[in-house]
Amino acid sequence: MWSHHVAQVADHYENPRNVGSLDKTSKNVGTELVGAPACGDVMKLQIQVDEKEKIVDARFKTFGCGSAIVSSLLATEWVKGKTVEEALTIKNTDIAKELCLPPMILHCSMLAEDAIKAAPADYKLKQEPKKGEAEKK
Repeated sequence: MWSHHVAQVADHYENPRNVGSLDKTSKNVGTELVGAPACGDVMKLQIQVDEKEKIVDARFKTFGCGSAIVSSLLATEWVKGKTVEEALTIKNTDIAKELCLPPMILHCSMLAEDAIKAAPADYKLKQEPKKGEAEKK
């Protein structure tokens, strides 16, 4: 089990995917920064959503251990192509199982789930009309 985890971490380091940023001021981009105080890991997850509420792109930046980085990357891979509501069904236990995370670093998958829940909330907040805009219509 541990060797599978190590192999996945190595793959993501050697072939990084979805690292970077999207335009956080864009109305169709949801951004969230989450942290795990227990270990100091911090993750920024951004999702770009189309007019049908489908996540068409996702980016991350993570400061932390290899398991936190790999959990972040997997989160971006899994949310792409899903609707916002479908993405919200992704659980930390699914991430931990896929990555074969040992119990001592399960907080990494919890961090990823927190980000998956929070970024859509930011996107949805941006969709609400601002005070005054609704009155103009």
